[in-house]
Amino acid sequence: MYPDNLLYTREHEWVEVSDNGTMAQVGITDYAQQQLGDVVFVELPEVGQKFAAGAQFGSIESVKAVSDLYCPLAGKVVQVNADLIDRPESVNQLAHETWIIELELEGKPGSRVGVERLLNAREYGELVESQ
Repeated sequence: MYPDNLLYTREHEWVEVSDNGTMAQVGITDYAQQQLGDVVFVELPEVGQKFAAGAQFGSIESVKAVSDLYCPLAGKVVQVNADLIDRPESVNQLAHETWIIELELEGKPGSRVGVERLLNAREYGELVESQ
């Protein structure tokens, strides 16, 4: 149910770290989009902004609620998914393929700082089942 190539946070975000460990894409999980309902707006950060791990980088608004988005790893935003401005509903349609931000990760290339705090697909599935 949850792709094995992604890592996950307890805040229901997914992270895809590049093979060389220098970049990461971030989105919300299918579980998160189901809980939110129809997404109508995504607040995106500015390219170039730096965030510490755990810092709020934006928000996502649905017909039910507004939820904060948190940066799972420390880094600088190098790209935002501008398609979400006009088509925020794509998060509902393909949650695990619709990235929100792309980060250049802090630390030495390949160091994967902070990755150890993230969950693998099995661990994330267990978290969802317990909620």
